[in-house]
Amino acid sequence: MALTDEEWKIAIEEKISQLKNTDNDGTVAAHTGGTQTKFITITHPLDPLFPSTIDHTLLKPDASSAQIDVLCYGAIRYGFKSCCVNGVHVKQVAEPLHRSKSIPCAGIGFPLGASKTAVKVFGAQDTIFNGARKIDMVINIGALKYQSYTTVFDDIFNLKVILETIFLSDSERIAGVFIAAEAGADFVKMCTGFGGGGATMEDVGLLYRSVEYTSGRNDGKGDKVKVKVSAGIRSFEKCVEMLGAGAERVGTSSGVAIMQNMNVGTVSGTSQASTVSKVY
Repeated sequence: MALTDEEWKIAIEEKISQLKNTDNDGTVAAHTGGTQTKFITITHPLDPLFPSTIDHTLLKPDASSAQIDVLCYGAIRYGFKSCCVNGVHVKQVAEPLHRSKSIPCAGIGFPLGASKTAVKVFGAQDTIFNGARKIDMVINIGALKYQSYTTVFDDIFNLKVILETIFLSDSERIAGVFIAAEAGADFVKMCTGFGGGGATMEDVGLLYRSVEYTSGRNDGKGDKVKVKVSAGIRSFEKCVEMLGAGAERVGTSSGVAIMQNMNVGTVSGTSQASTVSKVY
């Protein structure tokens, strides 16, 4: 979809109009009901689907090699969907993950999104060369806010796109999601966690509704775009809340703690116990 900024503006306004539930102050109301993903059925931490919703994450700038090893082996032990790290650590996690269920994921343009597209492309190519199988890329936030939509579109390739929603209005969030979907992104993610804020059901519901039109798409732009949440998700109950609102992936640095609490702690007031085989 090669559009001018003005054509993007018209298309985005039409998309907002389609999604709008206007209340008294004229804002776009997020609706969290009626979501239909396979993960909405998860109600218990022993559900075998649950670990596959987790991107086990360590993106802090002072992460040590030893901490990356711990992250990696936690992902292997519990069968998390991915192990998400900064590019410098991708090769370190790719080698032990090679024969596991977990895949290496790299953060690109992280956390500001303010690199040139060529720099992001080089970063993505380098991490893929070193073993990354998924990419989380932060969009050009300023370009989105100031309606340089062609810049945003040209910045996106087939990956998970991070919107950094704390800086965006509802209309800007819808615009970002729509452009990402049209550019072929496979996920839209709420935020990096570095800008403050945290995941809410309202935010997830708005993103879910914004990508719902891609369900069953056959336009050559990929499969249905999915929603990933992150920031402040440290319990099974919070994960279930986000999955129920429409998310299909949860980025958290607390994956192991969540699973360990499942094994020896309580869930919704009921004692739980399980055995998890050590695979490393």
